[in-house]
Amino acid sequence: MNNFTYTKATDIDNAVALINAGDDNKIIAGGTNIIDLLKYFIIEADKLVDINKISGINELTELPDGGIRIGALLTNADTAYHPVIEEKYPLLSKAILAGASPQIRNMATNGGNLLQRTRCYYFYDIHTPCNKRELGSGCSAIKGYNRIHAILGHNENCIAVFPSDMCVALSALDAVINISAPDGERAIEFSGFHRLPEDRPDIDNNLKKGELITSINLPEKGFSKNYSYLKLRDRSSYSFALVSVATGLELENKIIKEARIALGGVAHKPWRVKEAEDFLIGKEPNRESFSAAADRILNGAKGFDHNSFKIDLAKKAIVRNCMMALDPSSQRPGAKPSL
Repeated sequence: MNNFTYTKATDIDNAVALINAGDDNKIIAGGTNIIDLLKYFIIEADKLVDINKISGINELTELPDGGIRIGALLTNADTAYHPVIEEKYPLLSKAILAGASPQIRNMATNGGNLLQRTRCYYFYDIHTPCNKRELGSGCSAIKGYNRIHAILGHNENCIAVFPSDMCVALSALDAVINISAPDGERAIEFSGFHRLPEDRPDIDNNLKKGELITSINLPEKGFSKNYSYLKLRDRSSYSFALVSVATGLELENKIIKEARIALGGVAHKPWRVKEAEDFLIGKEPNRESFSAAADRILNGAKGFDHNSFKIDLAKKAIVRNCMMALDPSSQRPGAKPSL
């Protein structure tokens, strides 16, 4: 870990000014990811700007349109267990609780969750080539051990996946990210926040230098009646997803009126295919419909030596999760989904 200075920001404007005062000044909130990145020499910092004392961005507030705004400094645990989230956005609550451990969720913030880096083995091994660490050095995972890696949206530059559970649900919910910058405030639709690798795999998202995430807006529609989050992983505790699926359905007269399906663990960002969701509108909510939608979601999927199994796994996970969304009570431990 390199030497750095530490300071506490007093408000949002002060935090933005401090970030912009140096090329390698970085934000710290919960610190559950950035400290590891510093310890393993993956990133360096001249100054850490602590934003934990900033008021107003650690709260949950109702919006005039019926939606909810969750502060960037609100912890994952406080968000997941908030009565409003549990009631109106249970999909988000379940996704958050599927991630990390209770201790980490007590520290990790919502803003930090959006910004966490991949857990690709080669990204964390500074002795191997990695285009996310050093652009142009190559991608060791393509011909290496790539069991946890991408099957969608990848290219020859990077096959890493984005690790967040929370963000998969935020993607399905069509959240909006609010940002403060030196020249004012702006908002980014969630679908446009994270990036695919393309020719800059070292850039994970479209947050600009010196900008600060302040909050996340959730629209009024939370799919609280028909929802499910399914996470398939190597062990049931404290493990990142091989494949995860967030599903929200709106049903009317036993016909699908609206569908949202987002995948995690399969790409450089949460993966949604609007064509597949539109296909489900007007269909009966059954295995055949969900299987056909899954084929559209996974169109173009390509595996590698060790992760091709994820294509079939993802299809089965989509179908299973959509069926579980028809009866959220099937998500209780030990309950059997009606497949």
